[in-house]
Amino acid sequence: MKRSFINVLLSLLLFTNTAWAADPLPSWNDTAPKQAIVAFVEQVTREGSPDFVPAAERIATFDNDGTLWAEQPIYFQFLFAIDRVKALAPQHPEWKTEEPFASLLRGDMKSALAGGEHAMLEIVMSTHAGMTTQAFEKTVTDWIATATHPKTRRLLTEMVYQPMLELLAYLRANGFKTFIVSGGGIEFMRPWTQKVYGIPPEQVIGSSIKTAFERRDGQPALVRLPEINFIDDKAGKPVGIHMHIGRRPIASFGNSDGDFEMLEWTTAGAGLRFGLLVHHTDDNREWAYDRDSPIGRLDRGLDEGPRRGWTIVDMRDDWKVIFPFEMR
Repeated sequence: MKRSFINVLLSLLLFTNTAWAADPLPSWNDTAPKQAIVAFVEQVTREGSPDFVPAAERIATFDNDGTLWAEQPIYFQFLFAIDRVKALAPQHPEWKTEEPFASLLRGDMKSALAGGEHAMLEIVMSTHAGMTTQAFEKTVTDWIATATHPKTRRLLTEMVYQPMLELLAYLRANGFKTFIVSGGGIEFMRPWTQKVYGIPPEQVIGSSIKTAFERRDGQPALVRLPEINFIDDKAGKPVGIHMHIGRRPIASFGNSDGDFEMLEWTTAGAGLRFGLLVHHTDDNREWAYDRDSPIGRLDRGLDEGPRRGWTIVDMRDDWKVIFPFEMR
């Protein structure tokens, strides 16, 4: 009986491994985007191919918000900032009358964001700075462990895209090194990307605020300052890639016009290149938005991407499932 059970278990494992080898992207429909991905990977990894790329040069970069996890109805890092405003409010009695904090504390999101990017920046600077990098990492780690989506009530770490998780694994299995290149905060992402995406902190590139070396209580510390250091969005993305990686990617993945320059930089390189944009078209399983959305706006990419040879993923038609919890 024991031997029979072991034989069955081994058979199941063999079947699973064989099935994965036959289809490493099972959550993708067998449409043009999946076929393009597989064809690209096979061409650049097959020795003897005219398009072969050595493993050291197989760099793939991914945007985060809207590409690896959801970004509607508001960027998740801003949800973190809102929670920080509430937590820090007792230390800042002036926030009861000072905008945009007063509106946030009243739950009036629309008024709080009426000031546009300036208001958002003020909120982020006030809630993300003034502490050591270690303290900030712990704050993010504790928050992300329980933070839930305002609509689905799922953990934010469950609001990741199953097809993109498969794509990350598929690329790494074929010798690629995967990086996040996001407009989000680098130190907001680093505490959890290894666990959620399998991407270690040293392979995360993002926006940052200035940091200073100090001694606190006789111990060395890095302290976060209320000053912008680098914005890793739009034209900043190729700059961030150059500063942190030192190699031009051969494949880049995004979802908005904020990723345009990253894909443009990637696909302008010599040899076979790959660019992909995720188009949010599924208002039943996720959200449908593009040209007019204040979050994740995709306009120029829709017009110019196909002419540049970029792959456009139609989320509704090209993905069998969107989130991992749909498979349970």
